[in-house]
Amino acid sequence: MEAGEVGGALLFALAAAAALFAAVSTGAVDFSRPLAVGGRLDLQEAISWFVGVLDGSSSSGAGGVSLAEVYELWVRVRGRVIAPALQVAVWACMVMSVMLVVEALYNCVVSLGVKAVGWRPEWRFRWEPLAGGDEEKGGAHYPMVLVQIPMYNELEVYKLSIGAACELQWPKDRIIVQVLDDSTDPFIKNLVELECESWAVKGVNIKYTTRTSRKGFKAGALKKGMECDYAKQCEYVAIFDADFQPEADFLLRTVPFFVHNPQVALVQARWSFVNDTMSLLTRVQKMFFDYHFKVEQEAGSATFSFFSFNGTAGVWRTAAIKEAGGWKDRTTVEDMDLAVRATLKGWKFIYVGDIRVKSELPSTYKAYCRQQFRWSCGGAHLFRKVAKDILTAKDVSLVKKFHMLYSFFLVRRVVAPTVACILYNIIVPISVMIPELYLPVWGIAYIPTVLLVVTAIRHPKNIHILPFWILFESVMTMHRMRAALSGLFELSEFNEWVVTKKTGNNFENNEVPLLQKTRKRLRDRVNFREILFSAFLFFCASYNLVFPGKTSYYFNLYLQGLAFVFLGLNFTGTCSCCQ
Repeated sequence: MEAGEVGGALLFALAAAAALFAAVSTGAVDFSRPLAVGGRLDLQEAISWFVGVLDGSSSSGAGGVSLAEVYELWVRVRGRVIAPALQVAVWACMVMSVMLVVEALYNCVVSLGVKAVGWRPEWRFRWEPLAGGDEEKGGAHYPMVLVQIPMYNELEVYKLSIGAACELQWPKDRIIVQVLDDSTDPFIKNLVELECESWAVKGVNIKYTTRTSRKGFKAGALKKGMECDYAKQCEYVAIFDADFQPEADFLLRTVPFFVHNPQVALVQARWSFVNDTMSLLTRVQKMFFDYHFKVEQEAGSATFSFFSFNGTAGVWRTAAIKEAGGWKDRTTVEDMDLAVRATLKGWKFIYVGDIRVKSELPSTYKAYCRQQFRWSCGGAHLFRKVAKDILTAKDVSLVKKFHMLYSFFLVRRVVAPTVACILYNIIVPISVMIPELYLPVWGIAYIPTVLLVVTAIRHPKNIHILPFWILFESVMTMHRMRAALSGLFELSEFNEWVVTKKTGNNFENNEVPLLQKTRKRLRDRVNFREILFSAFLFFCASYNLVFPGKTSYYFNLYLQGLAFVFLGLNFTGTCSCCQ
């Protein structure tokens, strides 16, 4: 067990202990409150009452069943049946909320610690610039590198990625650019091939590869690319999606980590975005991805040398890919799958946040939803596939196994989307009609506040976007929970792959480029799930406004309902008023 793993385990234990101490010292945690509320409900009496209602013989006088009797029965059923059932769900959500806040605090503490001390990967892994060769004339000291660019009908961005890859600084005889084109449009296919030929004329060693079918999607394309004879001669492989544009010195900054550290399998760079200020939608997405890279990836790399490969903007050691079993298409997150299998073989990963690769954020709400559904569904599905393998792995320490199973998979892929949707989008709205239901204030107020502070600490420049981010994430939890459950239980759509539509980065006058307009049906213009959910939230908010009861959530519920309406109508703030 390495020092980083020991330190990570101690920090996690301290975060958990701090959360427990805070709960006990403030008296916030009180599980002694009884689940059963209300008076005793006699089932036989209730059945007799309903029979009396149906045949008109109920003992309510000539006028039939009175409203008072109906309300009295509703109160008793609510108190003895509905409230206890929901109370169990509440306590389950409280447990999951504590798991989530401990995980977030741990990652934040590690991330802030890394920033405070100025920690860099070079402190843990040796890095020296490559020497002994001229990158223009060629040199034997430079290892062979394969650059793979998988693409599928990428009309808007194919030139960007191919051009950036062909301009990488590396000896011309020691690099091969491989374009893996799965395009089904003959026109686009021809354009990509012509682009490859034009770079070949300029002296670039570029290969154009196609397949007869899209079996395995991206994983299938990458697997076929690695089977080529010239690919087998390469020690390292850099992977860039079609909209990614690495800087010219990308390989010069990443490959030395491999050369001087034979135990390293992956070097992952950070993403930057060319359209992050073009709309409210892209600004909110940037907050999501910044948290992922600044906090989750940084914490995983600094402590356990494990995190998820992001599928692009990274370099792999080909020996590690081979030892891990190569690319597999058993899930829609082939990148995460390979990362887990390589880790179980004892390989280590490095995240270098100083290296950034330009890319593009989804410019439409539906495109972002499809992307998030695939990632959330694939992660939960992979958890189902590899849990046993992680438990039985021999080359991984017990601490790292716990980190992978508990933190990386259970909390982030299953607990986070589930508790966020069930607690705040379902239980809290329903609670306004169930006054017997007990919602502890520490669970619905303190924990969300802590999570908000943790997020804001790492995004000080975007604090004015936080209210929109909260409402946006409230809607997205519905999609992520549905995706996580689909992947975990292999429900419908668990293995679907829809390529995210790109627009390119040639923006002019700070306007969002529009995708080609097509005639859309009503169901394509309106997101009915969001609209129906908004109706539910508006109903609960209005009920709470008319009948305040013990709690008043109507202001928050109205805001949530508006967020669902706006996204249901595909309004994502495409104006530049927030710039």
